[in-house]
Amino acid sequence: MNTIESNGHNQAKTGSIYPISIAEMRERYLKLYTGAVNDVLRFRYTMQASSLPAQFAPLREEMKLAGQAFTIKGGPDITTDGEMETRAEMLEALHQDSVVVWDCTGDTVTSQWGEVMTMAAIRAGCRGAIINGIRDTQAILEQHFPVFFKYKANTGMLGRFRMYHYQKPILMGEVVVQPGDWIFGDIDGVISVPQAIAYDVLLAAEDIVHNEVNIKEMVESGMRPTEVVRNGGYF
Repeated sequence: MNTIESNGHNQAKTGSIYPISIAEMRERYLKLYTGAVNDVLRFRYTMQASSLPAQFAPLREEMKLAGQAFTIKGGPDITTDGEMETRAEMLEALHQDSVVVWDCTGDTVTSQWGEVMTMAAIRAGCRGAIINGIRDTQAILEQHFPVFFKYKANTGMLGRFRMYHYQKPILMGEVVVQPGDWIFGDIDGVISVPQAIAYDVLLAAEDIVHNEVNIKEMVESGMRPTEVVRNGGYF
């Protein structure tokens, strides 16, 4: 049985640690765009590393995902003993409004996600997956499940790749993702927001989106770019 080292998973199961529900947090994040969230993390929290590797792209451009990170670590491995049981335990541990984030240790050969995994994740209330390789692409699309991936491969992972553990900190590029951190992805990529500041980041990003309405109006009015900046705008 996997050992949970972080309290993020337990908080996600028992309820929100924020002034609003997890469900409302998720819906409000989905109304944002990742650039605004990145700006908040860079300029307000001086976090230069918050974006997951740029190779992760949505299966369809219109796909967005938001939720609390459910972390998984695995890598190329030809052993199979107990692997299927671990995979089943992981699927049973998924919680409502989670986003599965896989650290695949650089694998570029196998698919770690497919049709049946998608079915099980949806039944658990999972809201998306970030994964290196996928297969059963048409079946995933038919289930309307947001997936951000690096490549497609018809090679399944059994006997080529195995899951080592889940719900422990993982390294995604230059970003450490903790269980329970907030994951938000859109057409411009995926960003990770530390759990403790996720609500404040949401509010600040909402302010950016609201302020940009005024900036766009200034630009559309014909105002010169230097005048826009003098009036508090930016580009």
